[in-house]
Amino acid sequence: MPHHGNEEEHQSEPVSFRDNRKIDPETGEVRGQQDDADAPAAEESAAGEQAGADTSEGDALAQAEAILNEAGAEGESNPAVDVVAELRNDLLRLQAEYVNYRRRVERDRDVARDQAVIGVLTSLMPVLDDIDAARQHGDLADGPFAAIAGKLENVLKAYELTRIDEVGVAFDPNIHEALMQQPSAEVQADSVNQILRAGYRKGERVLRAAQVIVAVPE
Repeated sequence: MPHHGNEEEHQSEPVSFRDNRKIDPETGEVRGQQDDADAPAAEESAAGEQAGADTSEGDALAQAEAILNEAGAEGESNPAVDVVAELRNDLLRLQAEYVNYRRRVERDRDVARDQAVIGVLTSLMPVLDDIDAARQHGDLADGPFAAIAGKLENVLKAYELTRIDEVGVAFDPNIHEALMQQPSAEVQADSVNQILRAGYRKGERVLRAAQVIVAVPE
């Protein structure tokens, strides 16, 4: 009885086998060539699917990064932009200071030049007084000294030096220095009757007042 039970258990187990024949008996084709042809196609398909997945993932990451950058730019200030703005403000302030400095230097230079010219003109006034005296005495009516005196006076005119020597005009204490007064029935107000020493001015600035005799109403 035990012997018959074991034979039944062995007979009930399924039997399987693997056909290792290289030639298919039904089709007559070599089995290995078809498997080898299908393998590269399967590998290329898998690689394509993997590459497509990688590309899709890269695009998604790039888009997400761009969105985060835009959000950061809108929500927070950019330090680089702040630095550029600060440097620009510093540059504008330095430029304004430089412009003011240049104007001040030019103004000081003009004042110094005018002062130098005035100093030279003032030092030549005694020479001009001698020329006037010689002309009044007739010593400069003709000759080389008269020509030299005329050239000197023309050169000084180029520096805006003008004489104050008009007679018959109203007395002006700003440009006239009254040394004497003479009553006169011919005048209605104080006026210059005679020039004792000519005055000079450069432009609107009086360098020396003219010494005059003033005619006053009786």
